[in-house]
Amino acid sequence: MTIKPGKYRHSKKGNEYRVHFVAKDSETLADVVVYEALYDNDKSKYWVRPVAEFEGMVEIDGKHVRRFEKVE
Repeated sequence: MTIKPGKYRHSKKGNEYRVHFVAKDSETLADVVVYEALYDNDKSKYWVRPVAEFEGMVEIDGKHVRRFEKVE
């Protein structure tokens, strides 16, 4: 999966996020996804997550699904 800017839905909670771009971690040079919560979140509006984790699979109700699915 190539991460492109746009709207994504988190598979566990159903919350939506807007991916802005992929950046580099300044210490490790690992690729990270920079994304924004599209709902009220009292912890932060902007987040980063390693690309491998963003693209990863999670188990929900015994099924393996992508952690984030593009919705637009």
